[in-house]
Amino acid sequence: MNCFIAGTDTGVGKTHVTKILLESLRADGFDAVGYKPIVCGDRDDAHILAAASGGLSLDQVNPLWLKTPVAPWVAAQLENVRIDVDSIISGYETLAAQHEIVLVEGCGGWEVPISENFSTADLATALGIPVVLVVANRLGAINHTVLSCLAIRARHVDLRGLILNHLVDELDTATISNKNCIPQCAKAPLLTEVIYSQDWIDTEWLTDA
Repeated sequence: MNCFIAGTDTGVGKTHVTKILLESLRADGFDAVGYKPIVCGDRDDAHILAAASGGLSLDQVNPLWLKTPVAPWVAAQLENVRIDVDSIISGYETLAAQHEIVLVEGCGGWEVPISENFSTADLATALGIPVVLVVANRLGAINHTVLSCLAIRARHVDLRGLILNHLVDELDTATISNKNCIPQCAKAPLLTEVIYSQDWIDTEWLTDA
């Protein structure tokens, strides 16, 4: 199953989750590759996904690199770049035709603007693939997750579920309780969780779909 890896915010660990998903899938014999169509700022995330994709070039994984670490729409204006949405979609379709599983990583949160009239939400909708929401396990995650899930459902896309990503080793009351509270409040299943520094992930929910 191809899917769109969205996040409740920037810095929630989308790239790390996508990386270990790819590595786990490939270790199990699946031809899985990553696609991060837009990068703003340094290109480290694209390098990580390219390395986890079994030989794809950096430009195949990341066709659009904007140097300014802001939202794509803002970066494109500052750098005088026109973002070609059709080209981004075509890049995904090419990978999907050549590989068994494509994991598309979004840029920032769900409603981040890619252009004046096109957002990350629009991109996920246009691709027509299920959405998996990465949630950073920290104080405030309940609100961010509920709002993101409401926005995703408003697009009438398939919200497959949540991945809870632990950003630190030590847990407090909020992070311990989030595992039970977030799925209930967001009305979305918890697909799996990623413990701090974990380098593998359960993929049955993805390959059995």
